[in-house]
Amino acid sequence: MKIVYPAIFSKKEVGKGYQAYFPDLEGCIAEGAELEEAADQAREAATDWILVEMEEGKDLPEVSHVDDLELKEGEIVKYLTMTIQLVPGYE
Repeated sequence: MKIVYPAIFSKKEVGKGYQAYFPDLEGCIAEGAELEEAADQAREAATDWILVEMEEGKDLPEVSHVDDLELKEGEIVKYLTMTIQLVPGYE
């Protein structure tokens, strides 16, 4: 199953690299030295977050539309796709 959520990326305030968070996935954050690394780390963090929610029987949050997100200066939005395996061995 594929699930898509928006992630908001910005340059780190301290040090080099990028940080990311998902406005729809409370507490789901990641960072990386480069933007693509931060996106990969964010995708992994979101996959883990979603799996925990599903294991606990919780409904997943609605997906925000980019026009509804309040961005600070320098922030960008990327929609990331997470692949969740519901049955081991199947994509």
